[in-house]
Amino acid sequence: MANASTQDQTEAALTQPHQQSPEALFATLNSSARGLSSEQAREQQQHWGDNQLPVTPPTPNWRRLLRQFHNLFIYVLLVSAGISLTIGHWVDAGVIAAVVLINAVIGFLQEGKAEKALRAIMDLSRSHCLVVRDGATLTLDSRELVPGDIVLLQPGDRVPADMRLIESKNLRCDEAMLTGESQAAEKTTAAVAADTPLAERSGMAYMGTLISYGNGRGLVTQTGRRTEIGAINQMVQNVTLTETPLQQQLRRFAGQLTGVILLVTGLTAALGFWLHGQPLAELFQGAIGIAVAAIPEGLPAVVTITLALGVERMARKRALVRRLPAVEVLGSVDVICSDKTGTLTANAMTARAVATSRRRYDVSGEGYVPEGQIELSDPGGEKAHTEDEAQLLATAGRIALLCNDANLTQEDDTWHLHGDPTEGALLVFALKQGLETERCRNDCPRLDTLPFETEKRYMASLHDNPEGEREMAIKGAPDRLIELCDQQLGPEGPEPLDRDYWQSEMEHLAQRGMRVMALARKPVADEQSAVNHDHMEAGLIMVALVGISDPPRPEAIDAIAQCHRAGIRVLMITGDNPVTAAAIGRELGLKAERVVTGAELDQLDQPAREAIVEAADIFARTSPANKLQLVEALQKQRHTVAMTGDGVNDAPALRTANIGIAMGQKGTDAAKEASDFVLTDDNFATIARAVAEGRTVYDNIVKAIAFILPTNLAQASVIVLAILFGWMLPITPVQILWVNMVTAVTLALALAFEQSEANIMQRPPRPRGQGLITGALLYRVLTVGGLGAITVFVLFNRELGRSDNLALARTLAVNALVMFEIFYLLSARTLSDSIWHTRYWLGVRPTLWAIGLVLLLQLAFTYWPASQTLFGLAPLSASHWLLMLLVTSPILFLVELEKLLIRHFASRRHASV
Repeated sequence: MANASTQDQTEAALTQPHQQSPEALFATLNSSARGLSSEQAREQQQHWGDNQLPVTPPTPNWRRLLRQFHNLFIYVLLVSAGISLTIGHWVDAGVIAAVVLINAVIGFLQEGKAEKALRAIMDLSRSHCLVVRDGATLTLDSRELVPGDIVLLQPGDRVPADMRLIESKNLRCDEAMLTGESQAAEKTTAAVAADTPLAERSGMAYMGTLISYGNGRGLVTQTGRRTEIGAINQMVQNVTLTETPLQQQLRRFAGQLTGVILLVTGLTAALGFWLHGQPLAELFQGAIGIAVAAIPEGLPAVVTITLALGVERMARKRALVRRLPAVEVLGSVDVICSDKTGTLTANAMTARAVATSRRRYDVSGEGYVPEGQIELSDPGGEKAHTEDEAQLLATAGRIALLCNDANLTQEDDTWHLHGDPTEGALLVFALKQGLETERCRNDCPRLDTLPFETEKRYMASLHDNPEGEREMAIKGAPDRLIELCDQQLGPEGPEPLDRDYWQSEMEHLAQRGMRVMALARKPVADEQSAVNHDHMEAGLIMVALVGISDPPRPEAIDAIAQCHRAGIRVLMITGDNPVTAAAIGRELGLKAERVVTGAELDQLDQPAREAIVEAADIFARTSPANKLQLVEALQKQRHTVAMTGDGVNDAPALRTANIGIAMGQKGTDAAKEASDFVLTDDNFATIARAVAEGRTVYDNIVKAIAFILPTNLAQASVIVLAILFGWMLPITPVQILWVNMVTAVTLALALAFEQSEANIMQRPPRPRGQGLITGALLYRVLTVGGLGAITVFVLFNRELGRSDNLALARTLAVNALVMFEIFYLLSARTLSDSIWHTRYWLGVRPTLWAIGLVLLLQLAFTYWPASQTLFGLAPLSASHWLLMLLVTSPILFLVELEKLLIRHFASRRHASV
C-alpha cells in the first residue's frame, strides 16, 4: 500500500513539471545526473508500462463484409428473396440475391483498398534514443523509456517522451506538429508559471517534436499515453464518428420509401381482395411483385460504385479517401477550418523581405527552393535598384551564407534542409542572389565560430575574404545588434548608424508577422585568429534586416478565392501568435480585422462561441481543446465542417469534423489515422478540386435516383393498376426484376461516370437539411413514372388486342419499358443543363457503351430460346421495334423542355433579385 501511495504521489507531482526545478524533479523521480539504475528502470517500467501510444487495430474483414448488408433496402430485398423462395419463385430469389451480393462485394473491396493505401503511407517505424543509465550512455528503443531517464538531445532527433530540460546549449525545438507554431522554439532550463501555454514552456521538450538546433539533456517526466500527445490521442478515441450527410439522407430516404412501398403494397392487396375477390396466393405474389418493382435494389450498388469512382478520380488528384461515404461530404461543406502551418503555408521558413540602409526589398519564391527574385518593395517608378544598392544586398547575402551552419541538398527535384529552419531561410536568401554555397565557403574559409547563445542572442563567425582581408560575419536578434552596432553599411561604405531608421524597419517587418534577423559585419586585424564576446563590443557595422516567415502557398490563395466563390467560408486555426496569424490571413484573403485567441475562447460560454465563429476568420494560439470547441460550435450552427491539418494537435478536431483532411507528406500518423481524407501532396489547392469532385459525386447519385425512381414507379404502377382494376399484368414480376437488374448495372451505372456540370463551383453548397428528393425531383419522378406506365399499358393492350398473344404483348411491353429508360437516360445525364451543349456530348462515351450493352442483353433476352422459356417471351418483328422507337422517344424531348422552362424561370427570378 505504501508503494502504491508513493507512486500516486509521484504521478500527482508530475502533472505540471514545467513549473518545477530539475532538482525537485530528480528528487520526485528518485533519479540523478547519472540517470536511473537498471533495476530502477525495470521497476519503473512495470508501473508506467511501455512508452508507446495505443494503436487502433484495423477493422476485421468479416466485420467489413457484414457492414455492407446494413442497409434498409438490402433488408427488404433479403426478406423478398426469402418469401420468393418460400412460394417457389427460385429465379426471382436468385436474381435478388445476386444483386445484394454484388453490392456487398463492391463496398467490401473498395473499403479494403482505402485502408491498405493508408497503411502504406503511414510511418510506423520504431525510433531509438541516447539514454544515460548507471552513469553510461546507451542506445535504447524509445519504447523502453521510463520517467526518471535522462535523454541526450541532438539536432535531427525526434523527442521520444515528454521531458524537463536539465541542460540546454542553444537548443531549439520545432513544435509545429504539436503547437502549430511555425518558428522553432528556443529552449532553456528555466521553470515557468503553472498556467503558461504549451507553446511558451521553454523548459520542456514534448514527445514527437523535432530538435532543429543545439544540444541538450532532458529528464523524462511522462511517457506513452500520459504525454501531451497521449492526451490528444485519448481525446481522439473519445470522439464518436458521425454519419455523413449522404448517409443520413440515404437512411431517411430508405425509411420513407420503404414505408410508402409497404403501405401501397398492403393497400393494393387489400383492395384487390375486397373489390375483385382475387385469391390470396395470387395477391401475395402480386404484392411481392410491387415490392420488387418499386424498391430500387440497384441503388446501393450504384451509390457504392459512384463513390468508388469518385475515390479513384480523387486519388488521381492527390486525395486519398479513407472512408467511402466521405467522398461526397466535401461537396456539402460550407466551412473549411484549416490549420496554418504546412497546410495554408509551406511549413518552410522563408526570407520574404530585406531592409538595407537605403531601401526595402521583397523576396519572391517559397520554401527551400533557391529560386526567386529580390525586387524593390516600392520602386516609385524605378525598375531596378542601383549597382551600389545591389552591392549592399550582395554583402547581406554573403553574411547570411557564411554565418550559417545549415545545408541544402536536392533529391529527385526536391530540396531538403539540413539544419535550423531560420538558418535555412537565410541560406536560401543568399542562393537567390546567385551565390554558390561551396564556392563562397571555400573563398571565405571559416577560421572560428562564436555559437548562438540564448542569453547573448547572436552568432558570429571569423573569415578570410578573397580580397585578403579578415572579417567577422554576424547575425542575431535585431534589437541586440542595433544596440551593439555603431555604424551602418551605405552605398559608399560605413557611415554613422541611424538607430531610429533601423528600429522603424524592424517594427515594420514585425507588424507583417515576420521574424526579424539582423546581419552585420566587422573588419578585424589579420592577426586575429579567434572570436569571443569581447570582439562584439565595438566596431560592428549594420548591413541589413531580413524578415522571415512561413509564407502562404500561392496555390492556397487561389484555392481560398475559389472556395469563396463556391459559397464556402475558410477559417484559419493556428497555434501561432496573433500578429503572424493576422499577417498570413491577410495575404490569404481572409478577414484579418479580428483575431480570436485560444485564451479568449476558453473564457466564452457556448452561445458566445457560436456567435464568434460566425464573425471571425482567424483563430490564434489555439489548443487542441480550442479546435474541438470551434468545430463543435460551427456544427451547432448547422454548418457542415471540414477540418484540415497535419499535426498531432489537429487529430481530435479532424475526427470530430464532418470531414477530416490530413496532410500525407508532413502529416503525423495521428492526424492521418483521425482523418477521412489524406492529401498526398499536402496542398490546400487539392481541397478545392476535391470539393468539385465531391459535388460531382453527389450530383451523379441524384441523377441515378432521378433515373431509377421514375422507372421503378412505372413498373410498380403497372402491377398496382392491374390489381386494382382486375387487368392482366402487362409485365410479370420476374420480367420486372430482370429490367431492374439490367438497367441498374448498365444504364444507371453510366451516370456514375458523368463529368461535372458547368456551374459546379459557382453555386452555393446544398442546404444541410435538404433531402435527396426535392420538389423538382418529385415532380420529375411522378411525371416520367406516369408516362412510362401509360406507355407500357398502351402498347401491351394494343398488341394483346391485335394478336391475342399474351407472351408477345408482354415481350413488347417489357422491351418498350427498356427503350423508354434508354431515351430518358440521355436527358437524365444533366440535372438542369441542356444535353445539347457540346461539353456533354464530349463525355457521352460511357452512356453509349451502356446503351449498347443493354440493347445486346435485350436482344438475347428477347430471342434466346432459353430466355423465352424462362421469362415467358415471344420474338418481336422489325415493325414492333419501330413502333417502340416512335412511342418511347418523346420522353427525351419532354424532359429537355421541362429543364428549359426551369432554367428560364430561374433566370427570371435571379434577374428580379
